[in-house]
Amino acid sequence: MKQMIIQSANPVTLLGGGDALPTDVEAAMALAPTCVAADGGAELAARAGVSLDAVIGDFDSVSPETLALTPSDRQHHIAEQDSTDFDKALRNIDAPAVVGVGFLGARLDHQLAALNVLTSHPACGCVLLGATEVVFLCPPAFRIQTALGDVVSLFPMAPVSGRSSGLQWEIDGLALDPVGQTSTSNAATGPIALTMDRPAMIVMLPRRYLGAVTQALASAPPSARWPARVEQYTAPTPS
Repeated sequence: MKQMIIQSANPVTLLGGGDALPTDVEAAMALAPTCVAADGGAELAARAGVSLDAVIGDFDSVSPETLALTPSDRQHHIAEQDSTDFDKALRNIDAPAVVGVGFLGARLDHQLAALNVLTSHPACGCVLLGATEVVFLCPPAFRIQTALGDVVSLFPMAPVSGRSSGLQWEIDGLALDPVGQTSTSNAATGPIALTMDRPAMIVMLPRRYLGAVTQALASAPPSARWPARVEQYTAPTPS
């Protein structure tokens, strides 16, 4: 079994190099007090005055001065260039949930890559904190106490079907697809419940639900989580 760099019984905060403020780090660490940086996320940690339990990445986006703020035994250099620093860090964290700060905003290509990482690691229970919203991969089943009129956006990263309750436009019976029908700018009519047939649906909720989403992801039993291997959800090749 692979040895993880970070193993925690509680949620973990993971910092990236995108748009974020020290107050965002504070909000995340109130829920997830262990703090890890993905490469340039160490710069955000330095601005926030936060000590890091680990820095993980290829170290091409962090200054030597900032890197030196973290003891050498907590610096984990992963040189390969086939994955992003977010991927390198996330796959080396074993925790009930991860709160990602600094992975949304700024460059669009970085944001798209972050969404790709969420779908590539479906078992991780990671929620990304943005300026106005939180973003996460929908588990097999998900419930949350939303309020009438809350924006609920669903964007499929691959063909996916599911069921819903509590949405203005329910998704039951729809074949959702990134190059076909999506369900962005939907709205809650009250508490919502979602079920999905594969780990491919990105959910976006208002930022104030960070705590509720983190708690829901962290407390989910194994039966309510996707298995780690995303490959099993790929349609078999016709014989």
